[in-house]
Amino acid sequence: MSSSDEAGRPHAERPDGEQGREPGRKPGHGGQGHGGHPNGGRPPEGLPAGGPLTEALVEVERHVGAGGWDQPPQIFALVSTDELVRAEPEFARTVGLPVDEVPAGALTPIEQDPLPDGPLDDALAQIMWPAEVRGCCLVHEVVLLPPEAEAEMPTESDALEYAANHPDRREARVAVAVLRDGSRATAVRFRGPSQPEDELLVGDDLAPNLSEALLATLD
Repeated sequence: MSSSDEAGRPHAERPDGEQGREPGRKPGHGGQGHGGHPNGGRPPEGLPAGGPLTEALVEVERHVGAGGWDQPPQIFALVSTDELVRAEPEFARTVGLPVDEVPAGALTPIEQDPLPDGPLDDALAQIMWPAEVRGCCLVHEVVLLPPEAEAEMPTESDALEYAANHPDRREARVAVAVLRDGSRATAVRFRGPSQPEDELLVGDDLAPNLSEALLATLD
C-alpha cells in the first residue's frame, strides 16, 4: 500500500512499513525544503529546453552533486508543482516555489529516505508510490568500461571488482527520471580528468534498463 505523511507530502512506502522522509533540501537552496524550480520553470543554464521532466532531472542531479562523489544511490518522488502549491500554499512559499505563476507541467522533486543496502534492483522492487506521485528520479554512481575491456573480462572474475580496478574505467553519476505516462530522461556526469566534470550529458533514454526498473515502481 502507499501513503503520504501527515502534512500531505507524498513519499514511498516499502512493504516492511518503512516510509520515506519529508522534503529535505531544495536543490540549489541549501537548508530549505526540497523541491521547486529555482529557474522559474526555465531550463537550467547552459542546457537546451527539454521540458519539465528534464528540468527536474537536472535539478536533482545538481542537488546530489553538491554533496560530492562517492555517495550511495538516492531516490526522489516527482509531484506536480501546481497540485503541491494548491494543496499547501504556505509550505510552497517557504521553499520558494512559484506560488503565483506555476509553469505548465512543472514538477517538484521530494527526497526520500536512503535505499536499503544490497542490490539496487532488489531495493527498487520494494518501492511503491502513492497515486499523487507523477514520477520518480534515481541518482547513482557507476563504473563504465570500454567494450574491449568488457570483452576481456575473465569469466571467473567478479564483475564489480574487475571494473573498479581496471585502468580504463570511467566513473560517472547517472540520473534517471521517469513519469507514469512512460516519459523518461537521463543525465550523465563523468568523473576524472578524461572529461570535464562540469559537462552534463542529457538524453531521453541513456539507461534503458534503469528507466524500466523505475517505471515498474509506478505500476
